[in-house]
Amino acid sequence: MAELEQHEGEQDIEKKIEETRQKFKNEFLQESTDKYDSRDVERLDKDDALVEGYLQWRLCVVEDALKLIDESLQWRKEFGVNDLTESAIPRWMFETGAVYLHGYDKEGNKLFWFKVKLHVKDTKTIMDKKKYVAFWLERYAKKEPGMPLTVIFDMAESGLSNIDMEFVKYIINCFKVYYPKFLSKMIIVDMPWIMNAAWKIVKSWLGPEAVSKLKFASRSEVHGFIDPEYLPAHMGGTVCYNVFRYWTKRTRAHQPICKNKLKVTKNNFLLKESD
Repeated sequence: MAELEQHEGEQDIEKKIEETRQKFKNEFLQESTDKYDSRDVERLDKDDALVEGYLQWRLCVVEDALKLIDESLQWRKEFGVNDLTESAIPRWMFETGAVYLHGYDKEGNKLFWFKVKLHVKDTKTIMDKKKYVAFWLERYAKKEPGMPLTVIFDMAESGLSNIDMEFVKYIINCFKVYYPKFLSKMIIVDMPWIMNAAWKIVKSWLGPEAVSKLKFASRSEVHGFIDPEYLPAHMGGTVCYNVFRYWTKRTRAHQPICKNKLKVTKNNFLLKESD
């Protein structure tokens, strides 16, 4: 009986995928093909898991999934996501260590870190910051398709001047719209009380499908989610990220500066060919 129900469920999602594709062609592509990157349209036509991800994020309601696909594909073309490379991102963004992928939580999800105290609201650099986040998400999506991420907002030593609500909303949209089903959970660590009002707004942006994924933790409580080997020293971990160096195809690796002399292995570099 269970096997029969599973089989029927699989057939149902297959029908939904095909219906979504057909309606997208009829209702969106015929209006204008210039809205989208042809590579994304081709992928949508061939990648069942991609379409299924949009459907599941919208509870298998085809019309809602189509709106999500339309918005996502337009964003991908606007930001040139398919062509984002290291050379397209200002080098200083890699070197600040404000945003990076490193380590895993206890459930095996990759960690996507935002070190909030290193962010300063600046209209001149906001687009570069947005593309930088897109660069990392797209890089991870290609390396680990279908595998979720845990987002960590490290709020230690941060203040109101470090909170850029436009940038935070963009990050939320990345997981609500552009990369559906990517978010395992979002952990806010060591949040100052003065930030409470701002994060109530953020919670409203997440929406009902994602708000349950929002977790607040102190430095000690975060150990319930992440082992010390993947936590920075100020959270009681053994990772040192005082200063990042840049690792690319064109340069040799440089050892990060580490004031407390903790061992930093090759796997701790911000960007390398094996990432």
